[in-house]
Amino acid sequence: MGWRASAAASGPGRAPPDGLVGLPPVGSLVGGRLRKWRMWLGFALSALLLYLALGGLQLDQVLMALRRAHYGWLVPGIAVYFVGLAVRAWRWHYLLRPIKDVPTVRLFPITAIGYMGNNIYPLRAGELLRVYLLRRMEAIPISVSLATILVERAFDGLVMLGFVFLNLSELEGLTASSGIVGSIRAIALLGAGVFLLATLALFLMAIFPAPTLRLITGLARVLPAGPAAKVSGFFERFLQGLAFMRSPIDVLMVLLTSVVIWLLETGKYWFVMHAFNFRLSFFALMLMNGVVNLATTIPSAPGYLGTFDAPGIAVLQAYGIPANIAAGYTLVLHAALWLPVTLLGLYFMARYSLSLRKVRAEMAQEPPT
Repeated sequence: MGWRASAAASGPGRAPPDGLVGLPPVGSLVGGRLRKWRMWLGFALSALLLYLALGGLQLDQVLMALRRAHYGWLVPGIAVYFVGLAVRAWRWHYLLRPIKDVPTVRLFPITAIGYMGNNIYPLRAGELLRVYLLRRMEAIPISVSLATILVERAFDGLVMLGFVFLNLSELEGLTASSGIVGSIRAIALLGAGVFLLATLALFLMAIFPAPTLRLITGLARVLPAGPAAKVSGFFERFLQGLAFMRSPIDVLMVLLTSVVIWLLETGKYWFVMHAFNFRLSFFALMLMNGVVNLATTIPSAPGYLGTFDAPGIAVLQAYGIPANIAAGYTLVLHAALWLPVTLLGLYFMARYSLSLRKVRAEMAQEPPT
């Protein structure tokens, strides 16, 4: 791992070290046409789901529910969410530990910027910001940090599936439509298949790195010699980012941390619920949390518009919550999840003198070594 010899960190606001190794230029990795197609698909799906979720509601009743809400309950909810964000940063520290011991306090701002980026930029560009900043500040190859982010997503998905299937007996009795694939149960089962396959693939790559690299190298032979070598180098570093998955204790630690993260986020659902005139069990809110976060994995406009709101309202209505209260609660919850971390991320981004355009330009100009 020759890159470790040059691991002198660049401080915030300083120029990044030479050679953003590990990833081809952004323009070649994701073509402009493909990016635009995905972006417009996401906007279209968000618009459709918002229409399905809100189209049949009486606006005056939703506004009445919003006026009657007790917004003081958002304060402890937001506090719990930020605790969860700190735990996310610690989990990332744990994932990176086999590569480099990066203190959690240095990862917290990067984590906040990443979530802000996903909230306001299309195509989940917050992940691009995270890997760029980790390379800039800690000299960790982008391919390595990308692997750890994919592992985060896989474990988050497993926990969401756990939340759903823990309440599967209740889920079987719910008849409300999720507005995505026809039923809440269907979207949960679809998400189960996707995340289980993704997690299995990551585990196999981590446990069998040499055969995986041989397979990738063999497939890359259809490319010219230069690009083939770059692809092989990228995946060699990517597999380094999966190193922790070879230790059962480390896997268990990351899984337990992921459970804590999502229990804290469900705690925010619980606090915000008290601002409105209804009560559900914590387990029911775990189910809602699992369903809406599985739904947000599909393409959408920035901030998960529609993909969060439609299934959230559907779950509440399935529990007998009136439509106006279900909509008011879900919209306020979504705003409370979106706004605080977005403002925090923008603050840290300003401190680091960053912009998404600057990040993309610098990454596109670097040689794909």
